[in-house]
Amino acid sequence: MAVTAFAVACTSSSHPSANGSRSTVVPSSPASKDIKGAHVHVLGMWSGPELDNFMTVKSAWEHDTGATVDWEATQDQAGGPDASVPASGQPDVAIVSNLEVMQQLAADNKLVPLNDVLDMKQIDHDYPQAWRDLGSHDGKLFGIFYKVTDKATVWYSPKAFAADSYSVPTTWRDMMALADKMVTDGHVPFSVVAANGPANGWALTDWISEIVLNNCGPDVYDKWVAGQIPWTDACVKQSFGLFLDVVQKKGYVLGGAQRIVSTGDDHGADPLYSNPPGAYMYYLASFTQGFVAANFPTLAAGTDYGFFPFPSINPQYSGSDVVGADIVVMMKNTPAAKSFMQYLAGAKAQEAWIKLGGFTSVNRSVSPDAYPDPVARAIAADLTDAKVIRFSAGDVMPADLQRAWWAAMLELLGDPTKLDGVLTSLTSAAQSTS
Repeated sequence: MAVTAFAVACTSSSHPSANGSRSTVVPSSPASKDIKGAHVHVLGMWSGPELDNFMTVKSAWEHDTGATVDWEATQDQAGGPDASVPASGQPDVAIVSNLEVMQQLAADNKLVPLNDVLDMKQIDHDYPQAWRDLGSHDGKLFGIFYKVTDKATVWYSPKAFAADSYSVPTTWRDMMALADKMVTDGHVPFSVVAANGPANGWALTDWISEIVLNNCGPDVYDKWVAGQIPWTDACVKQSFGLFLDVVQKKGYVLGGAQRIVSTGDDHGADPLYSNPPGAYMYYLASFTQGFVAANFPTLAAGTDYGFFPFPSINPQYSGSDVVGADIVVMMKNTPAAKSFMQYLAGAKAQEAWIKLGGFTSVNRSVSPDAYPDPVARAIAADLTDAKVIRFSAGDVMPADLQRAWWAAMLELLGDPTKLDGVLTSLTSAAQSTS
């Protein structure tokens, strides 16, 4: 998909929301004569501006139905909704940010199938097949992908590219050829960060997730994430090699390994928008738009900054996107919970949050005009049009394996010749956590 700029808000409260005009006007919700005075217990991880916006959006449903949403916060993403059962009882509706949690709850018969809760003709119209498949288990729909982050975004400056007559690459080979030309021209192609802090290394694992999906395809990706094939698998190893080609080639990365490990994701894109540019391309998820808007408030979205889709590696898997998302699931089939699920799944409620800022929907009935700028509109279109969708591997692996992978990426930065040993070690770590 040819675009000039993309952006989207993140799905985690640890990242900034995309800029947008704030509004307190929210749409009416599906009315029900049967739920006045009823309560819906909703469990989720939102806080700060995200929670404020959710409270505004859910107030329309409360006003129209006479029912009440009782919000309960949790910080136990890995534990999922079950983590709060001893304290508060099972919620009616939960928002989970881990696809494996949803799948496990569905497998354990702890979720309500949505096929009899929602108008499936409308759902089929609103949500693309790839997203319905991802929210399903054993042929039944259990999750609505509500608030989505695209992790297939390479940020750049359209003006800087135009000044040097650089074309946006659509394939990995094209991107490497462009990087070579940039080096010849005396420029640095890439800014790369490991996102310093307690989780130093996570941003590098996103590179690997995106490369494996686009290089090896969804079947290999799924088996790798599930621990059904070793990390030493030929295509997985080749994918690590493609990443190491970027970070190890002389002149490719601003500041080399030292800057990679010492720079946060909130400043990773900064060199692209300095004068002159310190680097020309920066891969990181679509919440980067919030950082750019905060650090360079005078830049215009779509003109001064934007991004292009992660380049295709194997043409067979073109259009594959790695994402993060908040998924709405239903745990009790009550009239009030059913009404609230119908409301959240609909376009009008989602448009209300979009106008408040920090929300991207994959609902095809959401009006493009709801988005505050061409960057946000383009990323929503890209997510909706994606042919293959997978959660970022690092977001669904067990916590111990996550940490081992973060550390392994840092080790490889220091010595790429350790790749065989690192992959063998990660295979052992995956087996011990399965």
